[in-house]
Amino acid sequence: MGSPSVAEGAGPVADTAVIPPTVADSVRAAHRDPNVLRWLGAYTASMLGDNVYYIALSWAAVRAGSPSEAGAVMAASAVPRAVLLLGGGVIADRFGPRRVVIGSDAVRCAAVLAVAALLFVTTPGLWPLAALALVFGTVDAVFMPAVGALPARITAPGQLARVQGLRGLAIRVAGVVGAPLGGLGVAMGGAAAAFGLAGLLIALSLPLLITVRLRPLPDGEAAREAGTAWADLADGLRHVRRHQVLGPLMLAIALGDFGFVGPLNVGLTLLADRRGWGSTGMGWVLAGFGVGAGAVSLLLAVRGRVPRAGLTAACSILAASVAIGSLAYVPQLAGAVGVALLIGLLAGLSGAMCGALLQTQADPAYLGRITAVASLVSLGLAPLSMPFAAAAIGAFGLGPVFVASAVVCGLGGVVVLCFPHLRRAELPA
Repeated sequence: MGSPSVAEGAGPVADTAVIPPTVADSVRAAHRDPNVLRWLGAYTASMLGDNVYYIALSWAAVRAGSPSEAGAVMAASAVPRAVLLLGGGVIADRFGPRRVVIGSDAVRCAAVLAVAALLFVTTPGLWPLAALALVFGTVDAVFMPAVGALPARITAPGQLARVQGLRGLAIRVAGVVGAPLGGLGVAMGGAAAAFGLAGLLIALSLPLLITVRLRPLPDGEAAREAGTAWADLADGLRHVRRHQVLGPLMLAIALGDFGFVGPLNVGLTLLADRRGWGSTGMGWVLAGFGVGAGAVSLLLAVRGRVPRAGLTAACSILAASVAIGSLAYVPQLAGAVGVALLIGLLAGLSGAMCGALLQTQADPAYLGRITAVASLVSLGLAPLSMPFAAAAIGAFGLGPVFVASAVVCGLGGVVVLCFPHLRRAELPA
């Protein structure tokens, strides 16, 4: 292992916030590791702030403009995030994930608090909201790859399944608690108060992140010199394409996301409407999915390593695809909630296995760029399937589209089974 003065990423910038080798060599269960728990607290606070921010932004945009203008403001962050995401991966690897996460959280906090202060003293209209959305999307392009690269640097490889479980729990908690918090902020003081609350929650992550310490990179990785940004990006893409596990794993993730996003978003809304379940029924189905995903996250956080990770991912993807296809044919709400619970369990397990394999199989110096590629697929490209899903449902009906989506999702599991190195991939002990 390297010394505490080793560069944090592939570039020449050093970071002294590194775990000394004698400490790094002693493995502690992630859910009992104070270093991991500090990261988890920071991540949860940041995700809570994100959820409150989106509630505040949507409320302020609706109050300040027409529905179409509000929709444009809400979508404004997607473009810079998608365009700049791969470059954000290069930055995360060059300057180190911890430093990039701290810097991007500080920028997000300052931008949100600045808009909150502006809304407290005046009614400026849509322009500051649009500017905030653009800033958030731009910073997210750097923040997301760094967040994805950080877990592998704060704990041992054998603990990454637990970390994926803890991260899943944090996402579920932020989703459940963040929306009511945002609504409470709006009710108490309008959008300005909600933005202020979001900024304070993001600010809470900063002192925790500053205390997080990193495991040093292997000596060979620390010595690698960075080239130009384009060369670094091309190098990262080559690393994914040529890797016997990462290349097919990215394909499996892409197919799973394309098959999953349409039914869970557009399809579920139309299903609830046509079955007469209404928004309440749709909420119960989504709750079933959330409970299932949360339960498997808790199990992974406590249990840790899952044997035969590649094969487990393939089987859970295939089983989840069958459950997705059957959802359109369940006539009763209670049955749909049960199927959604099963989908949450299986999708949560396959997602955690894919995430842990991605982090353990990747060369540590490439983790930011690899995370950026995976994030671009999941958050930049997969949502493009939603308008096609809606049009297909109008033309062919719910059942055939859910089955077609299930087939696409299931192809991800087939890909895992067809590539021996991925199928036999194991998580470190």
